[in-house]
Amino acid sequence: MQGGTCSDIVRPMKTLFYSHDSFIDHAVPEGHPERPDRMRALKRAFADPAFDTLTRHASPVCTEAQLTLAHPQQYVDAIKAAVPADGMQALDGDTWISPGSMEATMRAVGASCDAIDRVLAGEARNAFCAHRPPGHHAERIKPMGFCLFSTAAIAALHAIENKGLSRVAIVDFDVHHGNGTQDVVESDARILYASTHEGGIFPGTGRESETGVGNVFNKPLSHHAGSGEFRAAYDDHILPAIAAFDPELIVISAGFDAHADDPLASVELQEPDFEWITRRLCDLADTHCDGKVVSLLEGGYDLRALSASAAIHVKTLMGAAENG
Repeated sequence: MQGGTCSDIVRPMKTLFYSHDSFIDHAVPEGHPERPDRMRALKRAFADPAFDTLTRHASPVCTEAQLTLAHPQQYVDAIKAAVPADGMQALDGDTWISPGSMEATMRAVGASCDAIDRVLAGEARNAFCAHRPPGHHAERIKPMGFCLFSTAAIAALHAIENKGLSRVAIVDFDVHHGNGTQDVVESDARILYASTHEGGIFPGTGRESETGVGNVFNKPLSHHAGSGEFRAAYDDHILPAIAAFDPELIVISAGFDAHADDPLASVELQEPDFEWITRRLCDLADTHCDGKVVSLLEGGYDLRALSASAAIHVKTLMGAAENG
């Protein structure tokens, strides 16, 4: 707008959606919970006319420089070298790599960084990246828990190192603690990491006593916690910590495996709980950072529950964009 000022610019009221067919090509053994059918289920869910107003982008491949924001070059090279010419290779008991894995995980990181770029540039108010493999268990020098690269941590570091932000909050409501994200950011006061997760299950981290440099806020949930305990954890602990941090951007590690139907945990949430936490985080973003939210898919292993929960999450992001 020629001759205008910042106050003249109105942020477009839309939600970006990222995905790519390559996410299906990350192969895992038969019966593995983090399977290509997760992407097929989401593709069907987001073909519904209710999502026609999403602004869709094919997930781009990230740069190596983006990967090395969170991981040493030696680690990136080791993951590339582990990719088999055919078949599948186990990196540990849970984490597998196949010929399509490197493109998939680099597009997951690339989508996350591109979403950051576009939301910060004012092209949209928020974004959701539907990708696999997930990322929040990948530590700085260790793949684990289905994850190869620490996607949410990379996204936050990209916003700081490449886009000039000073404070980014990562909020992780996956049922498993994001040990990888915490490992990458726990000594970086520019990034707040907050997590609710079921205590006493994989990966065994995420105690309240783990506080980093005052930037880590963990709230373990009990088995069969349900909606009340989950919501109280946010209202009483997580949301006040984020508000005090005053973020310029909120990155969500959106895992839907705390759903009651998920086979890997027992927190027993329902779709309205994911709607509630999404709304609360969007409200917080409206107050502190002009609604800027980038949400990244993590877990969720019952296909119906994943589809329904992701759908209500994105509908809530869309509503926040339209009403912002």
